[in-house]
Amino acid sequence: MGMYKYLAEIYKNPIQNLGELWKQRLVQWRKEPSIVRIDKPTRLDRARSLGYKAKQGYIVVRVKVLRGGRMRPRFHAGRKPKSRRRKKIVGKSYQWIAEERVASKYPNCEVLNSYQIAVDGNYYWFEVLLVDRVQVSKYKGMEWLASTRGRAFRGLTSAGKRSRGILTHKGKGAEKLRPSLRANKRRAK
Repeated sequence: MGMYKYLAEIYKNPIQNLGELWKQRLVQWRKEPSIVRIDKPTRLDRARSLGYKAKQGYIVVRVKVLRGGRMRPRFHAGRKPKSRRRKKIVGKSYQWIAEERVASKYPNCEVLNSYQIAVDGNYYWFEVLLVDRVQVSKYKGMEWLASTRGRAFRGLTSAGKRSRGILTHKGKGAEKLRPSLRANKRRAK
């Protein structure tokens, strides 16, 4: 096995494999602000598989997203048929929300991709890979970045596509997904 394969094995069960170090990291991350820029990725294997390179213009940011809070407020007045329907249907994953928050904080950069690094009872932590659009578009194979803006807000990252159902549903039965549910509804009129 190569080095990246061993790294992937470690993070399959970090509590067992990293032990006390992992607990110390989570304690430290809880105290930090929601969005923190870091020098290098925590999971190098995952970052490299999603397009990260140790070059100028590539930025790694750790994001903390609060879990929960997806319930509708319970109203008590009046007889309403939806009075017991508390579940809030949110079409976005926590990962997509994390990418959008980072994209807002760093407007001069573009979100390349992201991955989950930790979870506990209160928070999810993601590492978001950002690229400086001007600098990275000069590299071979990355020219497409020069003409791209707002990937995270348009659901064009992997997390966004997964939430939109584009990665999982293909072919027959997925006709309404492209270009979007809203566009398909408009087309029917």
